[in-house]
Amino acid sequence: MILTELLTPERVQVHAKSEGPLDKQQAIERLAKMLASESASEETVAHVLNEREQLQSTGIGEGVAIPHASLPRLTQQSAALLVVPAGVAFDAIDAGDVHLLFAILAPKSATGEHLKTLARVSRLLRSRAFREELISSPDGRAAFDLIAQEERGRA
Repeated sequence: MILTELLTPERVQVHAKSEGPLDKQQAIERLAKMLASESASEETVAHVLNEREQLQSTGIGEGVAIPHASLPRLTQQSAALLVVPAGVAFDAIDAGDVHLLFAILAPKSATGEHLKTLARVSRLLRSRAFREELISSPDGRAAFDLIAQEERGRA
């Protein structure tokens, strides 16, 4: 499984500085909108992502957050990426702003796959140079293409 199988170009967005500042709740709502489907409404997705954030922030440091949750009605995983060049205060472990929010929604029955996906995202975003390239992406399609290129290079 590769991450571009869980993403679509439409579920990768760049929040332009001209759109104004973004706070944590607005970022989660934007991710929820991208992840909403017939199986999970935007409100449901936002609710489960917020529940997970209440347990502990998914801001893992180095400008990265990986909001994630699971729902029983889902039959497959999906993912969304929000790139915020200006940064979002996300209560990250290093207290820094988050620039890359990579959200994952999974079926409750697929815990093992969900954990593998979290690990894959973490590995993908480990490289500072790659993170900086993503943050510099002019739009969602360019960011999606960067991820696809990076994954091909690791295959």
